[in-house]
Amino acid sequence: MTYGQQPGGPGGPQYPPNHQAPQPMSPEDQRLWATLTHVGAIFFSLLVPIVAYLVLRDRGQFVREHTRQALNFHITAAIAGVVCGLLSIILIGLILLPILGVLVIVFSILAAIAANQGRFYKYPLSIEFIKQ
Repeated sequence: MTYGQQPGGPGGPQYPPNHQAPQPMSPEDQRLWATLTHVGAIFFSLLVPIVAYLVLRDRGQFVREHTRQALNFHITAAIAGVVCGLLSIILIGLILLPILGVLVIVFSILAAIAANQGRFYKYPLSIEFIKQ
């Protein structure tokens, strides 16, 4: 390899000849995966939105937006959980943690219902870490 040459050849990484870009999903499949992302996030917190966003973001605008919203909200909720945990030292966190848990469940269910109906949903109280 000569100086300045990129690994994989001058055009960047080489893909096998049969490599194809991800195919867009049908609207029904996008609704299903968006719904599953919101429901899965109730049980597995950040794990499901991260995986869903990374795997599904190129498969359709609807599923991309829902996974992005879920990921932003659950990052915000994780940060709030850490803050509540630290505030448990002065007892206010013990009051805020259950409230945060209820809000996560309620907002995730509302988002899952909206996704199942084919509507977009923006989580309230969410910080946008990942922009469109």
